[in-house]
Amino acid sequence: MTIKILNIELNTSFVEKKSKSLEANQPIIDFQLQNSEIIDLIILDIKVEEPQILIGQEGQTLFELERILKIILNKKLQKSFYLKLDINDYKKRKIEYLKKIANELADQVFLTKEKKALPPMPAYERRIIHMELAQRQDVVTGSQGEGINRSVVISSR
Repeated sequence: MTIKILNIELNTSFVEKKSKSLEANQPIIDFQLQNSEIIDLIILDIKVEEPQILIGQEGQTLFELERILKIILNKKLQKSFYLKLDINDYKKRKIEYLKKIANELADQVFLTKEKKALPPMPAYERRIIHMELAQRQDVVTGSQGEGINRSVVISSR
């Protein structure tokens, strides 16, 4: 597996300078991949001073930026690859938080033998919960609900 990692740090002066390039349809960040380069995964780790604008509520803006960027790059490069976009380690911290909550609730379920339901969350977050708790022998996970109301339920074995 070939991985291309791009660590990008944006500061206010950089963004101010580059905002003029946006008006002229010039890219803020540009990178080239050689045609012979076989890339399976591109990791974009961006550091900014005010991440909330790019992350959005519950990470929704970040998720959509990643999706749009993947579509654009797939079309431009005409290659299939995975893209991981993170801003100020938001996704990394979110994954750690979800795993912590999952294990805390699993411990409660094991002690009380009562089912616990997490709040509704996107599919990629539910997947993290399912994968984390799949390693445990004392609890089992399932999903309930439809669409944006779908959530993970933790039960005792």
